[in-house]
Amino acid sequence: MINRIFIHGLDSSSKGTKGVFFREKYPDMMIPTFTGDLQKRMIKLNGILSGKSDIRIVGSSFGGLMATLFALENGSQVKRAILLAPAINMIKFASHKKGRVSAPVRIYHGRGDDVIPLAEIDPIAREIFTDLSFTIVDDDHFLHKTFKDLDWDTLLA
Repeated sequence: MINRIFIHGLDSSSKGTKGVFFREKYPDMMIPTFTGDLQKRMIKLNGILSGKSDIRIVGSSFGGLMATLFALENGSQVKRAILLAPAINMIKFASHKKGRVSAPVRIYHGRGDDVIPLAEIDPIAREIFTDLSFTIVDDDHFLHKTFKDLDWDTLLA
């Protein structure tokens, strides 16, 4: 069974633009709301995905950091990850940084992102992910012009 989950950003929720989009397009997708600090959010995420495999994980911004940390700790459960302007530049604060992620990872990052600096993300991504596709798009941090037009059926298959 395919398990799909969307992890929203720090100041968003499951009711944000991306959460609503995924809920309409993929009714079986898990779209929880996370609150609190990183540790509290990761405890909740680990509980939701406990015992699940064949996971397709989509993480946006801070949710991209969470998805990365989950994949680092539970790599065999993750089939693929799609990260939207991921805050993996914050990974140094997470103290979880160990190993590498071998599942296919697709990153989409806006050239005009003024929240998560693109220049910081690329080298970190290349260090962590062994099967990486990194796409820079003409968009801002929220990727509102881009994310709906991505081939989600293929990305989440």
